[in-house]
Amino acid sequence: MIASLLAEWFSQWAAEVGALSWLAVALVAAVVEVSLPHFGCAFISAGAVAAAAAAFFGYGVPIQIGTFVFVMTVSLVALRANLLSRLAGGGVPSRTEPLVGRHGQVTHEIDPTLGTGRINVGGEDWAARSPEPLPIGTKIRVVGADGIVLEVTRA
Repeated sequence: MIASLLAEWFSQWAAEVGALSWLAVALVAAVVEVSLPHFGCAFISAGAVAAAAAAFFGYGVPIQIGTFVFVMTVSLVALRANLLSRLAGGGVPSRTEPLVGRHGQVTHEIDPTLGTGRINVGGEDWAARSPEPLPIGTKIRVVGADGIVLEVTRA
């Protein structure tokens, strides 16, 4: 009788200690995530909370570890890319994109064979390419950009 009560108490105590241990891991991971946000520790925290729930319900250590790994992996795969795309922003804005559709003038002859030439668009000097040769003074229209080289056609 005493042995069965002692075994039950020990089992309950182990479940509580296991759950509290997993919650401690979750808390540490959450603090690290808030201190150094890089979207990695939040997933560890989610897995640790799920493992704490498994420990609370009396499942053994292998089930707890399996739950931890499963929840961490699923949350990482399902959420990381989505979170990064929402929070990272659009990146560095393009300097050439606003120039597409604008008009300008050739300042150095554009030679499609050599891939050389320069134009002036909006008071700025740009390297340019065209499928046809364009002499100095030709009015052009910007139709695209390849990096910082503008692609132009005769206006």
